Amino acid sequence: MYEVFLFTATEGYRHTHLTTAVEVLTRLGEHSGKFRVYATEECGEISEKFLGRFSCLVFITCGDLKLSDQQKDAIVNFVDRGGGFVGIHSAAASMQNYSRYIEMLGGVFHSHPWTQEVNIIVEDPDHPATRHLPRTFRVKDEVYVFDKWSREKVNVLLRLDPGSVDLSKGPRSDGYYALAWWKTFGSGRVFYTALGHYTCTWREKWFQEHILGGLAWILGLEKLAEIK
Repeated sequence: MYEVFLFTATEGYRHTHLTTAVEVLTRLGEHSGKFRVYATEECGEISEKFLGRFSCLVFITCGDLKLSDQQKDAIVNFVDRGGGFVGIHSAAASMQNYSRYIEMLGGVFHSHPWTQEVNIIVEDPDHPATRHLPRTFRVKDEVYVFDKWSREKVNVLLRLDPGSVDLSKGPRSDGYYALAWWKTFGSGRVFYTALGHYTCTWREKWFQEHILGGLAWILGLEKLAEIK
C-alpha cells in the first residue's frame, strides 16, 4: 500500500474545491486498494522525518505558506532523493519566492487571463494521465499561465488551444500555454496539472482519471484503478 501525503494549506485565496478534492482523492485511494491518503492543511506537520513515511506528495496548496526554510527544503529534498510530487492547479501559486520549489515544479504562476470555456489539446496521448482523453476537448476552467517555465525543461501533456481564447490577454508572444506536464527532478518524478479550479471538475470522471493517471506514473504503475 502506497502512502500519499495530501497537503491543502492555504494562505490568501482559498479554493472552494478543497473539501471535494480531499474527498475524491481519499475515495479513489480506498477504491484502488493501492494507495492511502493522509490529508492535512497543517504546516506544522511538515518535516523531513515525517515526509519520509510517504511515497508521494500531492499539493493542492495556495499562497505564501507559513513554512520555515527547513520545511521548504524538506519538501524539495524529498523529491530530489526519489520521492514523487503531484501539483494541482494552485500548487503553482505556492512558495512563489522559493526558487528550488519553482525549479522542481517546472514553473510558477504568472496570471490567469482567461476564466472561461476553452479547448485543450492533448500533446502526449500515451501518458497514463492523458491516454483516456480525446485529442481535443472542451472545459471551463481558470486558465493559468506561468513564469520561469521552459518547454525544454518539461514534457508537455496538455496545452491550450490558442484559437479558443483572446491571445492578446496572454503574456507569451508565441501563444503556447502548457496546462499539464511531467518532469524528473533529481531522482524523483513530478506531475503537474493546471486544471481543477472548479469543484464540479473534481466530480468529473475524466478529471479523476487524469489525476489518477498522473499519480500512477509517479508511483511507476500503468494504472491504479478503474473509475466507474
